[in-house]
Amino acid sequence: MERNLEEKSKKYLWLPFTQMKDYDEHPLIIESGNGIKVKDIHGKEYYDGFSSVWLNVHGHRKKELDEAITAQLSKIAHSTLLGMTNVPATELAEKLVNISPENLTRVFYSDSGAEAMEIALKMAFQYWKNKGNEKKQKFISMQNGYHGDTIGAVSVGSIELFHQMYGPLMFESYKAPYPNAYRFEEGDANQCKEECLEMLEQLLQEQHETIAALSIESMVQGAAGMVVMPEGFLAGVRRLCTKYNVLMIVDEVATGFGRTGKMFACEHEQVQPDLMAAGKGITGGYLPIAVTFTTEEIYRAFYDDFQNQKTFFHGHSYTGNQLGCAVAIANLELFEKDKIVEQVQEKSQQLQTLLRELTHLPHVGDIRQLGFMCGIELVKNKETKESYPKEARMGYAVSLKMRELGMLTRPMGDVLVLMPPLVSTIEELGDMINIMKQAIIEVTDE
Repeated sequence: MERNLEEKSKKYLWLPFTQMKDYDEHPLIIESGNGIKVKDIHGKEYYDGFSSVWLNVHGHRKKELDEAITAQLSKIAHSTLLGMTNVPATELAEKLVNISPENLTRVFYSDSGAEAMEIALKMAFQYWKNKGNEKKQKFISMQNGYHGDTIGAVSVGSIELFHQMYGPLMFESYKAPYPNAYRFEEGDANQCKEECLEMLEQLLQEQHETIAALSIESMVQGAAGMVVMPEGFLAGVRRLCTKYNVLMIVDEVATGFGRTGKMFACEHEQVQPDLMAAGKGITGGYLPIAVTFTTEEIYRAFYDDFQNQKTFFHGHSYTGNQLGCAVAIANLELFEKDKIVEQVQEKSQQLQTLLRELTHLPHVGDIRQLGFMCGIELVKNKETKESYPKEARMGYAVSLKMRELGMLTRPMGDVLVLMPPLVSTIEELGDMINIMKQAIIEVTDE
């Protein structure tokens, strides 16, 4: 049975962000999950060390979430949001507005974080046209930024491995420097931040009349290797966007819903975005729902008689799906009842202490953490910060060893990712870090 399933997976499937030759050598099929662990078809259990790609909150088979879906299923599974709404989509919208930054008053539903960002880009572009400004059509994003894999999201992305291939399909955008203090020659985080802000301001001085919006991941660049911003950078970007009349799109897809110790990461610096994309943790990791938040000012620029052609023409078949919205409501109720954000704030301090156990390892160059978002950068030479050659695929090799030892995660190049479910206990976090430590030692020693 198990062997037959593996053969089927190799014969029929094409997996996302996966070189299928790698998969054929190391197949894995998950059969079930319970708490913060998942089990494969051979009965082996693994810690879900990356929250099933950064989205699980309460663990698997959470009773309240299971029941929310079952209760909604007894009423209706889906009806369209085109020209009408439904009960859970309406109730969830109110809850989301109440927990988001105060200037965000409207919610537009979608199915994934990439689409939520695509929507934000289209809204920003059309906002200026609806206001009668035809000049503002360009975007600024951050170097090494990642916002998803649709063509619009790729166009404002800047990770060579993911994006270079699709260059001819992409629209041009400006890339502003992002402050990676570990890779900054002078090594001073504040100086790194100030230099990046100065270069951004210079770009805005020269191009602001043509810039519709700036997009930025909130507080942490995820796919770039869990690169945490120096304090004050996000607030500095907000100040410059306001000064030069450019909309600020904040990407909270990975960082939102408690992951960094705030409900949304921009709260760390009291930043009020003009548009904000969120997803992943919105349903506790159960179903694909995402949202784009906007200000009332942006919403009003689209509100007019139909013949004036200001309608936002975007929406997919499952936008605002009832099952997803129902489980998202139950998820937010658990956030409040179980004080999830406060839990993350408290446990992230202890997690920081646990992560220090890795600092003395000879090939751990940098450890970056904000809340339950952690990146451990492996280097060939700790003194010079020399990276391993790409063909060594050291992060991939260590992750395979971690799988063997009973923990799943997915590296970003040679940056190991630890993003456990938010309900993980200190004991469970300790177990995961011990597995990570053992894997690093065994693979780098080889």
